[in-house]
Amino acid sequence: MPTVTKLASERTDLTAAEIDRLHAIVREWPLLADLALSDLVLWLPTWNEGGLIAVAQVRPTTAPTRVPDDVIGDFAPRGRFPDIDQALAFGQNFGHAYPVHFGDRVIAVVARHSSGQPRVAGNLEEIYLTTADDLLRMLVEGTFPALTVIGESADAPRVGDGLIRLDENGMVTYSSPNAVSALHRLGLATDVVGKELKAILSHLSRRPTPMDESLMLIASGKAAGRADIENNVATVLVQGIPLQIQGSVFGSVVLVRDVTDIRGRELALLSKDATIREIHHRVKNNLQTVAALLRLQGRRASSVETKAALGEAELRVGAIAVVHEILSRDTGETVAFDEIIDRIIGLMAELASAFASQAPLIRRVGSCGALPSEQATPLAMSISELLHNAVEHAHATSITVELSQGDGQVRVVVRDDGIGSPSGFADSDAGLGLQIVESLATGELRGKFLICNGETGGAMACIEIPQSVH
Repeated sequence: MPTVTKLASERTDLTAAEIDRLHAIVREWPLLADLALSDLVLWLPTWNEGGLIAVAQVRPTTAPTRVPDDVIGDFAPRGRFPDIDQALAFGQNFGHAYPVHFGDRVIAVVARHSSGQPRVAGNLEEIYLTTADDLLRMLVEGTFPALTVIGESADAPRVGDGLIRLDENGMVTYSSPNAVSALHRLGLATDVVGKELKAILSHLSRRPTPMDESLMLIASGKAAGRADIENNVATVLVQGIPLQIQGSVFGSVVLVRDVTDIRGRELALLSKDATIREIHHRVKNNLQTVAALLRLQGRRASSVETKAALGEAELRVGAIAVVHEILSRDTGETVAFDEIIDRIIGLMAELASAFASQAPLIRRVGSCGALPSEQATPLAMSISELLHNAVEHAHATSITVELSQGDGQVRVVVRDDGIGSPSGFADSDAGLGLQIVESLATGELRGKFLICNGETGGAMACIEIPQSVH
């Protein structure tokens, strides 16, 4: 589906700031659609003033839709919708068309499509529609959505979750049944109508410290924003929207949503993430301990071959430890692989001095971004083995690790300017390190491994693996 930004950029002359204002409206207008019991469509004038194009629409969850078809991208020439044309031309609402102002010009029109036969009857419907009229008037004036929001939360209550109307003094004039139920979950035992919402929420929070300042401002109707109120029983999300006309606040609408179960799951996930990070941290520490023991054993070994074997084992353990160190900082499904390679290159630079008086320059070129953790460990170990092989045997002055991704593949090339592979080199001639790389690349990583001489000298080892979707 085309986005607001794409359609506005292609079909209008709106500036980036004006498009940002439209995005702010679209983020908040599900609330408006639910209160108005109406579908809403956002129309923008085209750059040549030949008509309007629909760039967004929203359907209510409180009433049947009146616009069942997707109209995004539809073009309406001038004259097809007279109310929209007049709202655009005069900057005032006509019928069910509401202009969106930005500075001294009208940048869009919100069209309201209602059935005229509301599904809900009684006081609740009246409050919904009255609140919608208030917010639509603020939309035309440019004060909805609010330019300044405090205590922003990723969650957003819907109208059906619970609605409370406040007067200019922060006193409750109406509370929907669902709103009362949410407050009952917190421990409310009395009626809320005629009471000060700020005082009610302060009592329900049952904290020894003063109520959060953001929540206090929202509950008193003085600021727009979202905040949680919680006690040892439940957690309720509160969203407040001050209602104003020509700069004068005359009340507030407050939405409430019982998020006890949601916050419980979030807390469980945080605890799980912390546990996973701690596990990776401990694995890293244990691997570093093993590497230190191998280093100590290598120093005491009398055989050159034993020293070399223990050094290689230390390097392999160190490469795996690097992966776990990074995973201990970020428990996401992916890991920053470029950082892992940079750390391994640092380990190799320290090792290189043991094999040559003039250590080769080792550098990384390109990037493969983030990789799934299940790919990162075997691929890091493979690159570590290739670098070790090049440092020990290539007699090179420069070694390059080239990383790239595209066409569904991740490609790693380790290239040096050394003596190259011996003539007639075959898989059977490969040492343990290259055998490990071959096994990891073609087995665990389900990819390909190739080693050959470079076109301009030196050796080149290439690993290609499928790029996992994440």
